[in-house]
Amino acid sequence: MSDLYVSDLDGTLLRSNEVTSKYTNQVINSLVEEGMIFSYATARSLVTAKKVTEGINAKIPLIVYNGAFVIDNITEKILIANYFDDSVHSVLEDLFSNNVYPIVYAYINGVEKFSFVRKMCTEGMNRFLESRNGDVRTNEVTSLSELKEGNIFYITCIDAPKKLMPLYDKYKEKYHCVYQTDIYTNEQWLEIMPLEASKSNAIRQLQSMLNCEKLIVFGDGKNDIDMFQMADKSYAVANAHNDLKQYATEVILSNDEDGVARWLKANYKQ
Repeated sequence: MSDLYVSDLDGTLLRSNEVTSKYTNQVINSLVEEGMIFSYATARSLVTAKKVTEGINAKIPLIVYNGAFVIDNITEKILIANYFDDSVHSVLEDLFSNNVYPIVYAYINGVEKFSFVRKMCTEGMNRFLESRNGDVRTNEVTSLSELKEGNIFYITCIDAPKKLMPLYDKYKEKYHCVYQTDIYTNEQWLEIMPLEASKSNAIRQLQSMLNCEKLIVFGDGKNDIDMFQMADKSYAVANAHNDLKQYATEVILSNDEDGVARWLKANYKQ
């Protein structure tokens, strides 16, 4: 039985310029060719994850949207999916009543879209949307009711902490919620996903599907703690949050020093 290697993206596998280095691409492609079973787990979508890792051309399963989906890197077929049930509509109504107007990700008529009401967007949301300029998933709508359309799997709120923290406290037990400051913009984010959608759960599902014996993971943030807790061995990059380092088997070189790739090159054995 083979082992499964899983890395976080932002702050871990990606350098601070938000892309993987040529060295990291070459090492991962080469080791996967040798038989390494590797994946990455990210809050990013498939579109943006593949954009920042375009040099990685290995056939690997990708864990995206913090575990909402596991997707085949080559065919882009969804291997594992976690959607909200209809209870998400009451969550959206609650957000609206608290003057929080999210970006909502859903499959609408079989096509992935992220929907938003432009006039309700915060400055942080507008900056995020500008960074996704030209994205084919963009779905600007004119009414809040349209945010409820389709099979919803991910909700992103970018707003003031005083508005988002009470909502996090309210929903953190019922859904998988991530409350954190974006490492690039320092904006406060609240992400809400189905309870089944988490990096750790997606990794567990993937490990079972691929029949892998041991799990080795790499990360940098507090939201990687559950992933570290379930792994056989876990490695925090040098730039990782101190809270995560407490759970690490070892601290390795930083993301800007290609710490994950250098560890893999030195330690992977067939």
